Amino acid sequence: MKLLKSAIVTAGVLLLSGCADITKDKETVFVEELLKRMTLEEKIGQMNQVNWNGNYSHVKKGMVGSVLNVTNINELIEMQRCAVEESRLGIPVLISRDVIHGYRTMFPIPLGQAATFNPELVEKGARVAAIEASSDGIRWTFAPMVDISRDARWGRIAESCGEDQYLTSVMGDAMVKGFQGDDLSSPTSIAACVKHFVGYGAAEGGRDYNSTGLTENVLRNVYLKPFESACSAGAATYMTSFNDNDGIPASANEFILRSVLRNEWGFDGVVVSDWGSIAEMVPHGFAENRKSAAMKSVNAGVDMEMESRSYIENIAELVNEKKVSERDIDNSVRNILRLKYRLGLFENPYVDPNSNVVYAPDHLQAAKQAATQATILLKNNNRTLPLNEGRIKSVTITGPMAHAKHDQMGTWSFDGEKEKTVTPLEAIGDMLGDKIKIIYEPGLAYSRDNDKTGINKAVKAAQQTDATIVFVGEEAILSGEAHSLSNLDFVGAQSELISALTATGKPVVMVVMAGRPLTIGNEIDKCDAVLYSFHPGTMGGPALADLIFGKAVPSGKTPVTFPKTVGQIPVYYNHNMTGRPANRNETLMCDIPVEAGQTSLGCTSFYLDSGFDPLYPFGYGLSYTTFEYEGVKLNSVNFGKNDIITAVCTIKNTGDYEADEVVQLYTRDLVGSINRPVRELKGFKRVSLKPGESKEVTFELPVSELAFWNRNMQYAVEEGEFHLWISPNSKSGQPVSFRVD
Repeated sequence: MKLLKSAIVTAGVLLLSGCADITKDKETVFVEELLKRMTLEEKIGQMNQVNWNGNYSHVKKGMVGSVLNVTNINELIEMQRCAVEESRLGIPVLISRDVIHGYRTMFPIPLGQAATFNPELVEKGARVAAIEASSDGIRWTFAPMVDISRDARWGRIAESCGEDQYLTSVMGDAMVKGFQGDDLSSPTSIAACVKHFVGYGAAEGGRDYNSTGLTENVLRNVYLKPFESACSAGAATYMTSFNDNDGIPASANEFILRSVLRNEWGFDGVVVSDWGSIAEMVPHGFAENRKSAAMKSVNAGVDMEMESRSYIENIAELVNEKKVSERDIDNSVRNILRLKYRLGLFENPYVDPNSNVVYAPDHLQAAKQAATQATILLKNNNRTLPLNEGRIKSVTITGPMAHAKHDQMGTWSFDGEKEKTVTPLEAIGDMLGDKIKIIYEPGLAYSRDNDKTGINKAVKAAQQTDATIVFVGEEAILSGEAHSLSNLDFVGAQSELISALTATGKPVVMVVMAGRPLTIGNEIDKCDAVLYSFHPGTMGGPALADLIFGKAVPSGKTPVTFPKTVGQIPVYYNHNMTGRPANRNETLMCDIPVEAGQTSLGCTSFYLDSGFDPLYPFGYGLSYTTFEYEGVKLNSVNFGKNDIITAVCTIKNTGDYEADEVVQLYTRDLVGSINRPVRELKGFKRVSLKPGESKEVTFELPVSELAFWNRNMQYAVEEGEFHLWISPNSKSGQPVSFRVD
């Protein structure tokens, strides 16, 4: 076996090297020895990632470093055998796949997982995904996506952790740890790939693949934050984004790839392009042809090209022409070989075809727990929820998402199996089918359905029962990559269905399953209670059934601001303060006198038609109980830059249900060398309280975490006055003041 030969050679090098190499570790010696033996063509082969098409000959020639989307386990094993036993150097192939929010057992989409505000649970979800995917030979996933996402029109907001850099950092770190485990070389670990580097979430107009114009200040203070955090968490790989920023496509941006990622952060892993993004610099107008695109990407520091073949076709010629340095090629290959070594592929390249770990009971339980904690209670008039089986004897279940096995899984569910999805209709039937009367009338066949003939049947059913639960939202295909929208209202005839149901006078509970925040204020106003569940995955049905009927209590919080209308976008809580902030005494459109004077309305920053606030702020979510926050106490009002701020607040459950509350810590730097956000999330804790119980919640915030990149591009804490809140969301609470000197 070639692999054994390579190991023997490496062992010999270790024995002969003596004191001269005593400071080199085994990994370095192994990689350097292998690199010395490689031809230029074999090096270029390692930089080539291809979508699997059954071509074993390229693998045997050592012309493939990584393969995407091998879905047949026997083909995967044969391909790896060709690489290890028939290629000249026996270098194993790295098998990759988009395992975004689950492999077989689908967890809520990442936006939903962020709504849990529970990094331990998010880490568990990534661990489950890694265990299941690695059992099929997959050792590299293209997640987490840590793009800051402030535009709900962008389809990929579904794949994000929302609008806040702190929450995204915490959740992204949790996913990295879950995917990679305690030891990257473990057969159950898969390499995480932090994407998209960088700024992709700010695409103009929310149109996928579009341009961004972020300044270095905004990049460093907002968009780079979660990427840097993931690097500290040990992320093995990064992926460049499709967008150009300030005219430079990410796959050729030396500043972010070399200056920031490599030099500032010390990253020594692999940088891979997104699918075809290198060749796409030609239509960008940044490269004359694919050869030029390959040159610019290699020189910028992209180690591996995903799929478009401009590397494999052009690098050798570029080296011969001295337009690309073989030293840079060596550095890229060194990174790739190092990753394979760390994954243990040289020692254990094969996978057991008989392993069967998918849908394990603890995996399904974790998925249900995630879906439960991810669900947000937006409205609950007159304690409509939970529906008490002792109070109601019959219920109507309706809506296109009530039994949508495929769509409930959400975007990026390549390997999820709809046959394993448990829908709300099934879960409620299993829970209560022998206790109450259940009538199911879908009303609409799917979310975009405009055929209204089924609405009358749903209304007749609602008239016969004590309450109605209508499951609405959007199909999985309407969110995710390349699925941007300019209108965020309900699609199809869903609004008509809701209006007809609420006209019956019976209590209506609306449950929304979607991949993004929707502009559904009118529909929310009509309903008695509203639960929002970003596509909840395999076990979404049992989770929602438990919440609706009181076996669980909602605790999810909005990870993004919900706009009232598309016209409010971009809308996010941690914006800068304008010189003319809105005065809530200003006149809104409906109250403007006829022929009012031009300046009679005041001149502050708000919309005449949609007013001052979004539909729901960041961090918002109700419960079946109520919580009371006492005043915040600090350990001092004056701090030095090396001190730790201790903030304490007592939280009391003043209602009737045992429940979790997500307690949030925010600060504001009142005056800075650049404008600072009106609030910034600095911490959160999930607290469980029984009825009548109080707990003292303590946050310890190092003053160093108040640092930001200032006008001189220095990362520092500035002296001055600050505000601090401990509150249930980003809009509530009273601040306390302190000073940093």
